[in-house]
Amino acid sequence: MTSTSQERIPKRLIGAIVAVGSLAFIGILTETVMTVLFPELMTEFGVNTATVQWITTVYLLVVAATMPLSSFLNRRFRLKSLFIAAVVLAVTGSAIMIVGHTFPVILLARVIQGIGSGVATPLMMNIILEQSPRSKVGRLMGVGSLVITVAPAIGPTVGGAVSSVLPWRAIFVIAIPIVLLVSLPLGLHCIEQKRPTEDARLNPVQFVAIVLALSGMILALNQMGVAVSAAVNGSSATRPVIITVVSLVVGVGSLVFFGWSSSRSFSPLIRLGWLRDRVVQLHLLAYLILPIVGIGFGYVITNLAQMSLGTSAFHAGVLVLPGALVGAFFAPVGGMLYDKFGPTKPILSAISVATFGPILLLAFSMRLTPALLAGFYFIFGLCYALGFSNIMTSALSGIDHAFMPDGNAVFNTALQFGGAVGTALFSMILGVAQAGAGSAEKGSAAFRHATAVGGTWMFATMTVICLIAICSLACAFRIRASRTAAER
Repeated sequence: MTSTSQERIPKRLIGAIVAVGSLAFIGILTETVMTVLFPELMTEFGVNTATVQWITTVYLLVVAATMPLSSFLNRRFRLKSLFIAAVVLAVTGSAIMIVGHTFPVILLARVIQGIGSGVATPLMMNIILEQSPRSKVGRLMGVGSLVITVAPAIGPTVGGAVSSVLPWRAIFVIAIPIVLLVSLPLGLHCIEQKRPTEDARLNPVQFVAIVLALSGMILALNQMGVAVSAAVNGSSATRPVIITVVSLVVGVGSLVFFGWSSSRSFSPLIRLGWLRDRVVQLHLLAYLILPIVGIGFGYVITNLAQMSLGTSAFHAGVLVLPGALVGAFFAPVGGMLYDKFGPTKPILSAISVATFGPILLLAFSMRLTPALLAGFYFIFGLCYALGFSNIMTSALSGIDHAFMPDGNAVFNTALQFGGAVGTALFSMILGVAQAGAGSAEKGSAAFRHATAVGGTWMFATMTVICLIAICSLACAFRIRASRTAAER
């Protein structure tokens, strides 16, 4: 067999990526659709901003908590079995969303959908990492990124459009046939098993520990915002402060226990030995904090546009569309640049230019118009997509192939957890800023000004996060370059 035929991308591999990726697409689409519908959902269910954001946060949190299982699931079960399980969960969750008419039932549906997405997304990445020709890994990771990043691009627009002409539940009515008639048949035909399964065993103590760690830290962040808002409004903050402290202690303590237990377990939930590499650690830091900005932007733009600039839900969603959609379609281009030039220049250049998006938004934060909001986000969305998916590819290229499922689990968990942190963090910042305006109605000048001030704080936070990520990646590439030079 020639090297050319060995490097050719099999058609079934493309079909498998599309099948599993479309499943992840539906999950992410529904997550971003719900974000732009927050004002409508608050009215329907009679909840406030701090409560309604759990529709998004609980979904991202469940996805993040499920992904640590992906290494165990990948070793223990056949790929096609995992795919079918993800389909069942996605359809069940969507069906409950259609018939559910109370807020707790809606949260239950989001939990079920989150478990399905938590299985589907790392499944797609594992298929790419395990079955792709080595010279095409960057390109196919870009294709995988395209499949799941188009959803955030069109989600807010779809949400705004749906709310203007149809009940918001219509999106789930549409999603079920797509999953059953497109994703399921394609996956059953194209997904192939290239490796034998193992007799891996689930460590329930470690799984509970990682769930408590992720949940505790997100709940602490949420309650911190509630406490600050209560203090600004002059009401008692004792209860949220106590919850914040307890949640933080439980979250951090559980994370420490998970790391300690994994290092001493014969069959850990996730093998973490490869994380001792300083280069991988620095990549992981960037991959954890950049989604705070990347995923958080969907919340920031749609809510800032409605509450500060006075746009409709549909127009707020449209503002996200150009940057997110163009950025999504350029993700494979970033993968091609990685395959051709290596990781350093494509990643650092893209993330550095992307940082100008929040910098410009910060500079114009008190004078923003819808056009400026969309234009500056376009800069971020395009360049972020070019560089972000390559960070995981670069990090995992340096670890042993046997630990790929573990690396995939950790990085995808970091991605989803970062997104959950972004939604919780920016809703906290915005809530604190609006608390200073009292209980003024959303149409008042005082409320709009307070929201604009919150925008300033959020864009400043985004800028700092991007700069930390750039420094982290630059250090990683410097260490890698010095190691390569020493080996010569």
